[in-house]
Amino acid sequence: MRYSPDQEAAVNRLNVCKEGGYFALLLRARGAGRGRVGTPLAAGGRLGGVRWVSPDLSLALDLGLRLVLQSIFDLRRATAVSKMKQENIFLFVPNLIGYARIIFAFIAFYYMPTSPLLASFFYLLSGFLDAFDGHAARALNQGTRFGAMLDMLTDRCATMCLLVNLAMLYPESALWFQLSMSLDVASHWLHLHSTVVKGGESHKSIDLTGNPILRVYYNSRPVLFIMCAGNELFYCMLYLLCFGEGPEILSGYAGLYRLILWVCTPIAITKSFISLIHLVSASCNMAALDAAERAKKM
Repeated sequence: MRYSPDQEAAVNRLNVCKEGGYFALLLRARGAGRGRVGTPLAAGGRLGGVRWVSPDLSLALDLGLRLVLQSIFDLRRATAVSKMKQENIFLFVPNLIGYARIIFAFIAFYYMPTSPLLASFFYLLSGFLDAFDGHAARALNQGTRFGAMLDMLTDRCATMCLLVNLAMLYPESALWFQLSMSLDVASHWLHLHSTVVKGGESHKSIDLTGNPILRVYYNSRPVLFIMCAGNELFYCMLYLLCFGEGPEILSGYAGLYRLILWVCTPIAITKSFISLIHLVSASCNMAALDAAERAKKM
């Protein structure tokens, strides 16, 4: 096994302790009761059948104990640092899931002009995987700032690209899609920035004393999943309705796509309202941070 320079130094100190007999002396000293003054070890003093240790030897053992403990600590720290140096953040499992989401989203956008069902499948698959990268990060202890940023950017860019397509398919409603894009990107970016400035690692790190709506939105995983899934399904069904109603569900009234659209409409409206709260809350946080910094300078 190859050691780093720091690991080698710690191992060498432990070998010195071993060769100097510190381990055996420590065991004897712990069994004897340390440093009973006036009864030297060489004199063979005993009490209750247990040999005592002289003050000089006790001091030497104390120094040896400190050296042993420091060497063990240094070895563990050097091993941890060496392990961290060998880690590749870009190859963490949650980040690999993020790369797969980007690939699936790219495939979806490539097929959007010609194959609506194939495009919708890959788009929803990309969004569905968003529910797993966070679980993988927690289970494998692989949560990173890069992963949090990758997750948010993938979400925002994917939704934005779909809305661009919808603006072309529904030109009379292009303004609303543009406003939705702007609100989504601006609110999440400002919220993430204010969170990081305050010391958080992700846009999902919420101050428990903050806005109660955002607190429920981010701390309740079922609520977060329903909001995000419902919002993506709403836009995806709008896209599919340009090509047909889908399988007939309510005879003569609506197909599957329209039915799902009706169910997801209130969820999408609520999600937009939450994005507006994001924007206002993040703006207030940034203003408070600015005010605190200005107060320190005065």
